[in-house]
Amino acid sequence: MHQPVDSSFRSSVSRSWASAGSDGGRRRVLIVAAILVAAAVAAWLVFGGGAETPAENPEAGRPSITVIVPGTTQVADSVRAVGSIAARRDMPVGVQGEGGAVTAVLVDAGDYAQKGQVLARIDRSVLEQQVSQLQASVIRARADAALAQSELDRAQSLVARGFISKADIERRTATRDGANAAVNVAAAQLREAQARLGRLDIRAPEAGLILERNVEPGQVVSSGSPAVFRMAQNGAMEMRALVAEQDLAGIEVGQSATVQLIGSATEYAGRVWMVEPVINPQTRQGLVRIALSGDRSLRPGGFASGRIEVGTADRPLLPESAVMGDAESSYVYVVAEDGTVERRDVKVGTVSSAGVAISGGLSGKEQVVMSAGAFLNPGEKVSPVLHKPQK
Repeated sequence: MHQPVDSSFRSSVSRSWASAGSDGGRRRVLIVAAILVAAAVAAWLVFGGGAETPAENPEAGRPSITVIVPGTTQVADSVRAVGSIAARRDMPVGVQGEGGAVTAVLVDAGDYAQKGQVLARIDRSVLEQQVSQLQASVIRARADAALAQSELDRAQSLVARGFISKADIERRTATRDGANAAVNVAAAQLREAQARLGRLDIRAPEAGLILERNVEPGQVVSSGSPAVFRMAQNGAMEMRALVAEQDLAGIEVGQSATVQLIGSATEYAGRVWMVEPVINPQTRQGLVRIALSGDRSLRPGGFASGRIEVGTADRPLLPESAVMGDAESSYVYVVAEDGTVERRDVKVGTVSSAGVAISGGLSGKEQVVMSAGAFLNPGEKVSPVLHKPQK
């Protein structure tokens, strides 16, 4: 390609030197030679001075991101729910009798009471006097009955001698029977007064944990007053879990569950003991009651989350680093065929040492970003690198 230019250049220079006979002619020849050299260099640059520019790589500059295609794995399936801690059997304790001024409160919230234990006492002075009076009435009635019986016995011994008529015997017999009846009436009145006196003591209906104390000495209470104590029967607690309507079908009595208090890392084992038959028409949620042991750290009213084991299912299983969360939901990043990063909201199932089971939002065929999700944004272009598990 360059030979024609070089030959022409040499021929022109030779002719110029041959024809030049003076210094002026030599200068003209040098000028012409310089012009021809410049033309040769320009021609070389235009026609053969550089290689062809390669086509631009569309993936150049994209970050390489490790992805995983999880497929599906058989894992223990579970239903997650939130709710509150409550006494399994919440017992309000009130005043059974006539009431009056409280003279003593013998327990406090947090104490454990036995069945029949006195929790508080109400002023007994008036009823104690009535009981004493009725006890005296019973003694008098028994004395009258004994006297009537003695008189009847003497009269019956004189009937055969003719000193006492049959009518007198009948009258004395009636007197004896009336006296015995008076004894029974006085005894019944005494027992009633004693019962009313005993009901002035506020007692625990069952053994359990005192949850609330709503009475103080000097306070006047009656049968119409609000409950003065609240107890948890046997100290047993439960979680009242709110479960979405579509998840209730898989929950049955007897299934195991794990409950965790908000702000605590401790997990409590439980078991479903009741699935209430009514669904809230506004929230479309049902109530599942999970029985828990009577641990003192389980306080009624506390907020908790629960996981109910409902069997096994085939679920995508991801490493914990792939699953992220915000105030709205849990999510992962997936990479589309063209390398575009997409956010995908997911529903998290069982979490174990093997990974996080995804119960909704993924089929298992997607390319899921393993660990760099915190540095990515939806719509960003990346170069996915498939993770190869170690054998």
